[in-house]
Amino acid sequence: MINLEKTKDILQERLIELTAKVNEINTELRQPDNADWEERATENEGDEVLEDMGKTALEEIALINSALQRIDMGTYGECTKCGEKIGDKRLKALPFTATCLDCAEEAEA
Repeated sequence: MINLEKTKDILQERLIELTAKVNEINTELRQPDNADWEERATENEGDEVLEDMGKTALEEIALINSALQRIDMGTYGECTKCGEKIGDKRLKALPFTATCLDCAEEAEA
């Protein structure tokens, strides 16, 4: 059985990490462009990678916030698609997951 307080702590810690990461990325992306066009091209490639990392972090932040809301509402561990119980192993591996394995596999197909 999943310990909700421990899970909530884990999710909140990850939220803090991701928020800091997004802030660092935003700070880096706001740096002025290099005057040297060759350097600028390299920086632009790096910026694209940073933007992708930021997007991924923001998506995970949204999933974590949703999981924290489900904990507060008492629905954490229930699949948001079919309503069935999400397996403890899946919740331990992906504590922010909203769907059971069957529904997740169905969505990927």
